[in-house]
Amino acid sequence: MSGFFDDARNTTTVTHGSATFDLPISYYRDDAFALFFSADLDAVRATLPSDELHPVTLVGGRATIAIMGFNYLDTSIGSYGEVAVVAPVVHGRRPLPLLPALLESDYAGFGALVLHLPVTHRIARDAGRGQWGYTKFVADMAFENTPEHHRCRLSEKGDHILTLQVAKGGMFAREQRPITTYSVKEGDLIRTIIPQVGTCRWWPRCKKSSLELGSHPVAQSLRDLDLSPTPVLKRYYVERSAILPAGVVVERGVRPLDGYQGTHDEADHTVTYAGGTR
Repeated sequence: MSGFFDDARNTTTVTHGSATFDLPISYYRDDAFALFFSADLDAVRATLPSDELHPVTLVGGRATIAIMGFNYLDTSIGSYGEVAVVAPVVHGRRPLPLLPALLESDYAGFGALVLHLPVTHRIARDAGRGQWGYTKFVADMAFENTPEHHRCRLSEKGDHILTLQVAKGGMFAREQRPITTYSVKEGDLIRTIIPQVGTCRWWPRCKKSSLELGSHPVAQSLRDLDLSPTPVLKRYYVERSAILPAGVVVERGVRPLDGYQGTHDEADHTVTYAGGTR
């Protein structure tokens, strides 16, 4: 960890809507966990804003969708919750099957196209939409961290969106590959490379890990992707730190990707541990 945040000390102050913050944003500590599903290739392809983006496919020709929960405990912009619904893609040449899923950011052009990115605070929403074009909206999140699992219940003022549960256990791996995201801002495709360092645990057997979808429009959009009934992979981080810089334009004149806009500016953000709630 020594020196990881050195490059983040030279900051630039920016303002978007209600959010005034310094770039890059430092994420010192969080709880992060994810499930990966197979999905209908044509349905995923129809969500892509550019013909230069290609879905990452698995054996059998199915695409992939990841749903990730982030409970940001200590950051340079305060604590908040976030749930990411992303489509792993490759920008540029059509990729080989499976290999990009294994190599992730080590594969040229790999990244996660952000389809939905609810957060618990309007400052995080305004910052994300204004700077990167991330498809953020404000929603309620109830996180639970126990010795057995991570869980997040996502809703919008009582309207259940989804509940993500990732059982703990699996193989340890040191993670130093960056997270790369793709998003659309004012017709430009933005690629953002997010350095991270941490230790994760992963396993292809996902017993006791689950995704429950509600009746919300975002949940329906996931049903439309024909997700596999069970996850193909789980991953969570025992420890993780990251740095979010400004992105760069890699393509102009792409199709819009506005995502769900949301209806509220304020949300509940609760965290329950084995010993109680904060």
